[in-house]
Amino acid sequence: MRFLFILTLIVSFGQSTMAQTPPKGHPNTSGVGWEYLFETNLTNASFPKGVWRMDEGELTATDDKPIWTNTPYDDFILDLQFKTADGTNSGVVVHASDTANWIPNSVEIQIADDYAKEWAEAPANWRCGSFFGHQPATKSAVKKPGEWNRYTITCQGKMIYVVLNNQLVNTIDLSQFTSATVNPDGTKPPAWFSKAPATLPLHGFIGLQGKHAGAPIYYRNLKIKPL
Repeated sequence: MRFLFILTLIVSFGQSTMAQTPPKGHPNTSGVGWEYLFETNLTNASFPKGVWRMDEGELTATDDKPIWTNTPYDDFILDLQFKTADGTNSGVVVHASDTANWIPNSVEIQIADDYAKEWAEAPANWRCGSFFGHQPATKSAVKKPGEWNRYTITCQGKMIYVVLNNQLVNTIDLSQFTSATVNPDGTKPPAWFSKAPATLPLHGFIGLQGKHAGAPIYYRNLKIKPL
């Protein structure tokens, strides 16, 4: 019994330590355990008919409607490439427990054309790499519109790590976001967030925001590795 107790402590400590270790860059997605997030025919995805399409490996939308996985996830590493257009404002949504009312029931990792005047002058936590409305990225690492970017989003327990173009740009500890009206840094999130992020379930669907704010977004090479 003592051996099993000690072994349990070691395993628990190892998992806790792993969850606190930020990634140093993008992973090798050709290894064991990686799978495509969506099938090329999108049969494993949920979205309004006619909005999203996959053309020669490139995924895009014609309207401001998200696309969702049919499978919910717990801990995972999500790796993808995205390309903005002039004025793009989109995002990768994780931990979505309610896809019909996803905005207050999920975490959005922002994608934005930081070069556009509208978003360059927006609050810092509205720019690319941010925990949208809550915590800004530590730096702007997004490329100019028309160039492909790479995102790696790692979700482990309450921790979320965001790597953009091989740079760690955000380390998010959801347990720190205990208020629905004030962020840990004293800023106020948008009024449409009605729940404290610390209270959100860590089990949910993954989604991509569509053609938001009138500008398109493009994705490719979307892969996931459940942890």
